[in-house]
Amino acid sequence: MGRHGTIAGRKAAQDAKRSANFTKYARVITIAARAGGDPEYNVSLKHAIDRAKRINMPNDKIDRAIKKGTGELEGETYVEGSFEGYGPGGVAVIVNVLTDNNNRTTAFVKHAFDRHNGNLGKPGCVSYMFERKGLIIIEKTDDIDEDALMETGMEAGMEDMVTEEDSFEIYTTTEDFNAVSDALTAAGYELAEADIEYLPSMESTPDEATVKSLKKLIAELEENDDVQKVTTNCSIDLDD
Repeated sequence: MGRHGTIAGRKAAQDAKRSANFTKYARVITIAARAGGDPEYNVSLKHAIDRAKRINMPNDKIDRAIKKGTGELEGETYVEGSFEGYGPGGVAVIVNVLTDNNNRTTAFVKHAFDRHNGNLGKPGCVSYMFERKGLIIIEKTDDIDEDALMETGMEAGMEDMVTEEDSFEIYTTTEDFNAVSDALTAAGYELAEADIEYLPSMESTPDEATVKSLKKLIAELEENDDVQKVTTNCSIDLDD
């Protein structure tokens, strides 16, 4: 099993958070739609919609989020931000947010870290332990030829492909992410996940008790509508 876990494990975790994800993804779509409401001419919006559809977000919610972004409907003004800190056992944690009230979100994130024996730090305190990379995950099926998949990815500019137990993990630079994901989609591959991620260049391997506390911190953070994503440098799959 890779650090990202199995396809089944990720799907189970996503299903458990699906209703909350609708709210989170709607915000991402709204932000992306500020640059234009037509996904054919707005790559960021296209990928935001694709991500929402992968969790079966209803079309009416997607359309409403787009209209909020283009100004056709009134809505809140969201600002992107991130927080960095150390979780239990000194595990590095990055929290990405979209919020309409930064003071409220800051207070919540700080309280969550404090409750679970962590420390909210200053910008840059842990991000040096990560690299920003495009990550595309494709589920293994009998009709996928690994060599053909690799060739398609390489021609589009991928950096690397790792074969896991039940999936292929394709890595790109942030600049080449859209080109690679579009090429794979055009070639008929179904993307289980596709996003720009913080990938750890320095990993931490905490003990069992620390992992339990870390999971509680992440669960509390992810339950908040303002929190879009929580990333750690924990080498252990936290979706188990």
